[in-house]
Amino acid sequence: MKRILIIGAGFLQNFVIRKAKQMGYYTLTVDADPSAIGFSHADKFAVINIVDEEACLQFAKEEQIDGVLTAATDYGVLTASYIAEQMGIPGLNYESAKLIKNKYLVRKRLFENHVDDTEQTYEVTGETDVKELAQLLTYPVMVKPCDGSGSRGASRVDHPDDLPKACKYAMEGSITHRAEIESFINGREYGAESLVVGGEPHVLAIMKKWMTEPPYYAELGHAIPCELPEKVEARAKEVVRKAIAALGINHGSVNMDLLITETGNIHIIDIGARMGGNLIGSHIIPYGTGIDYMGNMLKAAVGDKPDWNVYDHTAVATKLLAFKGGTVKKSPDAVFEEIKRAMTTANVDNGVASTVADIEIYHHIAMGDIVNEYHTNLDGCGYVVVKSTDITMATSHAEQIIKRFQETLFS
Repeated sequence: MKRILIIGAGFLQNFVIRKAKQMGYYTLTVDADPSAIGFSHADKFAVINIVDEEACLQFAKEEQIDGVLTAATDYGVLTASYIAEQMGIPGLNYESAKLIKNKYLVRKRLFENHVDDTEQTYEVTGETDVKELAQLLTYPVMVKPCDGSGSRGASRVDHPDDLPKACKYAMEGSITHRAEIESFINGREYGAESLVVGGEPHVLAIMKKWMTEPPYYAELGHAIPCELPEKVEARAKEVVRKAIAALGINHGSVNMDLLITETGNIHIIDIGARMGGNLIGSHIIPYGTGIDYMGNMLKAAVGDKPDWNVYDHTAVATKLLAFKGGTVKKSPDAVFEEIKRAMTTANVDNGVASTVADIEIYHHIAMGDIVNEYHTNLDGCGYVVVKSTDITMATSHAEQIIKRFQETLFS
């Protein structure tokens, strides 16, 4: 039985932990939270901060692991890479892992290699004369932390006078207190998910995304198929492959965010060397493509041969449980059951009740909880997943469910 270590044991990592167990691997995990949900499903766990590379390495050596990976969090990337390199097991090379942690250096590398269509990029530190830099930029620009994940610290700037405040906000959201500035692109955001095995990139899917309105730019959901014109989707996949090569990514999952304009210009706006969050790896890719993404990711981590067969798949749309805020006054589980019954009743053919879509919900709220207005991913309360034969129908159902939750939970 091969032994695999998953760095992180939170809600999204728990899907990977459970998958590894189902596949017959001896599953270990570490997390700083002693009540992490993944601990209850792993064969063995340790309460260790996932950014503590040496402590995690010591645990990995003691357990004589065969593979290591992290998922859905940028904070475990360096640690997983470090362990793999030190133990001589499959993993992302450490130099690339360090590079990918810095958004500005990533952007600089992409620009030097003519990977996408982005032109303007700068790095800001505590030593930067931001007022002087403000006069050099072509506006609008996007300012964001050089590290971290999600939308925290990101904002759009339309005028030089607003740049210092945006840079301060971004640096406060950065571990290294650095910010990156690049051109603001008027386009639609898409996600790209890839798995690199033996140095060969497999672009699994380009995903449609929904985002909040400015100034927060937080994810609201994903969908497959992405509904891009065939030529644009093909070029997006080629841009992703070129980025992976330019950054020296030799192994593992790669999650990217892209902006694609109406004219077909493609701009990479973020890259993570790990499986995407928000149910991308556990639900969206397998449901939407028929590829056993997490299974292949785990196999690659321990040196087993991936299975690239395509199994049954369908259109899929997910939405975050993102609300306007308030106190939860009803049981979320009861509300969900009411919604399912209502949607089933609304689709009766010849007296036989049926649903037109498969619906799943995951949440972490209870009656009496106070929910924040949704500004970043941290304000999300869970997810709705809808599968259907038609992407328009799947999307419509997901949107209806979110609306009904908002109307019912807080009143």
